[in-house]
Amino acid sequence: MRSGVCVDCASRLEPVIILKRPMSNALPPTQLSVVTLKRGESDRIVAGHPWVYDGTIASVRPRPADGDAVWVRDVKGRQLGTGLWNSKSKILVRVLAAEKVEINTAFFTDRIQSALTLRRRALPATNSFRVVNAEGDFLSGLIVDKYEDVLVLQTSALGMDQRKHEIVAVLQELFAPRAVVERNDISSRRLEGLPEQVGVLAGALAGPVTVTLNGLRFAVDPLGGHKTGLYLDQQVNQRLVAELIARTPGARVLDAFSFIGGFGLAAAQAGAASVYLLDQSEEALAAARQHAQANGLTDRCSFEAVNVFDWLKARTAVGTNEKLIPPFDAVILDPPSFTRNRAAVPDALRGYKEIHVRALKLVKSGGLLATFCCSHHVDPVTFQDVILSAAFDTRRLLRRVAVFTQAPDHPIIPSIPETEYLKGFAFEVVR
Repeated sequence: MRSGVCVDCASRLEPVIILKRPMSNALPPTQLSVVTLKRGESDRIVAGHPWVYDGTIASVRPRPADGDAVWVRDVKGRQLGTGLWNSKSKILVRVLAAEKVEINTAFFTDRIQSALTLRRRALPATNSFRVVNAEGDFLSGLIVDKYEDVLVLQTSALGMDQRKHEIVAVLQELFAPRAVVERNDISSRRLEGLPEQVGVLAGALAGPVTVTLNGLRFAVDPLGGHKTGLYLDQQVNQRLVAELIARTPGARVLDAFSFIGGFGLAAAQAGAASVYLLDQSEEALAAARQHAQANGLTDRCSFEAVNVFDWLKARTAVGTNEKLIPPFDAVILDPPSFTRNRAAVPDALRGYKEIHVRALKLVKSGGLLATFCCSHHVDPVTFQDVILSAAFDTRRLLRRVAVFTQAPDHPIIPSIPETEYLKGFAFEVVR
């Protein structure tokens, strides 16, 4: 996080209108259906995890309509929370509050204001950030990203989707955005019985939005870009890695799995003499080239659209009696997730080890390896073990110099393990 706050940036972060309507907790017992959990199934909910599965439910009375608010209680009748029901989903109830509350405009105003306060405290100098991060902000099924004066909304749960226009109204009052865009083209919506939808929900938008992250300008397409337009969870790490690379003046850097150039361009801006960006996506690299040009960094950057695994393998292959001389002062590995489920973790770990074996052969002694994993199913200890195994196989000795996690606008709730997915390390290659 940057020290000091730009007055202009800080002023733009101020909400336009602060709503102070009290949340109503006075709900008559007959208004909501009651979901009673089986004996022994309430501890996880009490601890703060919001998901209630079919196999944990003892009874539902009366049967609610999909999207309705329900009360959740244990077998002794003790209140566990208020949530939203969906019989089409594996997650039958998403608990939104531990109290009896009405899921209305005042509720969303309170929650989104709380989320905004957290961002303003943690990221005071940025005007593009994730406003709401679903379970991390106790709004399961809702994501809102802010790109300057444009907001992008995703609703991955039926109950949130039904309240979409109410949420948009709150966002308009709090932020007065130029546009609110819907990017509901995610596959997880099918698990909720929802169609994919993309479009402008409020305001007007024509063309990409220019955002500034860490002093670099990026063009974001909220209607057609990847995810909601950009990966915001790495913006702090991109600055931190660049600061480490800056310790080696004139460094030669490899940015593998570069996407649109977040890490590579930050390294070039920090003083790297040359940055080689690799990605399999021609479209992503075309954007990276445009961003390099927009930031005056073209002369320091080169780009290659290629299968990164194949490239690393080819660059580390040596013949009999040949010795590979490592060419890079720093290598950055930020691949997409190698696994979406626990069953695929062994294959994912083999993939992670392969790229680290290859990458370590390309880093000079005294150089830097910065590496990331965005799979929730691979924990930090396991990820580091894979890196150390690769170091052993390549006879490299590593000194850990930094530990990374997701940016603070993607908050982690330890009792909800799914909120923690991004982890990373920086190692100095001692020899």
